[in-house]
Amino acid sequence: MQRGALLDAARALLSEGGTEALTFPALAARTGLARSSVYEYFRSRAAVVEELCAVDFPVWAAEVEAAMERADTPAAKVEAYVRQQLALVGDRRHRAVVAISAGELDAGAREKIRAAHGGLIAMVVEALGQLGHEQPRLAAVLLQGVVDAAVRRIELGAAEDPQEITEAAVAMALRGVSG
Repeated sequence: MQRGALLDAARALLSEGGTEALTFPALAARTGLARSSVYEYFRSRAAVVEELCAVDFPVWAAEVEAAMERADTPAAKVEAYVRQQLALVGDRRHRAVVAISAGELDAGAREKIRAAHGGLIAMVVEALGQLGHEQPRLAAVLLQGVVDAAVRRIELGAAEDPQEITEAAVAMALRGVSG
């Protein structure tokens, strides 16, 4: 239960203040534990980050996958892939993952995040192949770049409404720069 409380506190801190806010004193204050007790559960901030990724990323990816499964054409699957990720931007789990990816992490944590993103990208490769892409894996990586850029734009509180950003990202995914 304490570990779960620490992860909830870490999500809140990351969501509210980014990686700078995720400190052991802040975790201790949020959970009512002594700072030394936090070290009993996690050896470092990177360990907290790794566990958040291990717990939260699969849930987030499952939501994207479920949205894609409800779609009935390859183009609709690509659209669902983009829309669902952007719909999750306000979710605390998503905000934590975004904040995490921007932070300084050790090599092990970075590798786990890369592997998780690889699994997410793999979801859309088949649909892109069915749409006729000669290199569907490359197209999937580039598509994720569009999604990541849209996420950052929404997170920054850009001048555009999040729905406008979503529609532009979907249009880019389905029609490229041709408009």
